[in-house]
Amino acid sequence: MLFGIDKIKAEGRAWRISEGSLLFCAFLGGTPGAYAGRSVFRHKTRKQPFSGQLHGIAIFQLVAGAAGTGWFLG
Repeated sequence: MLFGIDKIKAEGRAWRISEGSLLFCAFLGGTPGAYAGRSVFRHKTRKQPFSGQLHGIAIFQLVAGAAGTGWFLG
C-alpha cells in the first residue's frame, strides 16, 4: 500500500514517503508487502541502494526467524 501511495505521489511530483520510512515498515514485518508493492507498482525496482537495503532486511528476518525457531524447538 505504501509503495502504491509513494508511486502516485512520485508521478504527481508531490510530497513523498521517505525511503527510510518504507524500509522501517519492511523491517517491522512488512517485507512481503514491500516486495509485492515493488512488483505490483513497479516502484523502487531500479534504485540500487534501496534494493540492497531491502534485501538485507529480508535476509536478517529470515536468519532471525530460523534462529528463533531453532531456539524455540531446541
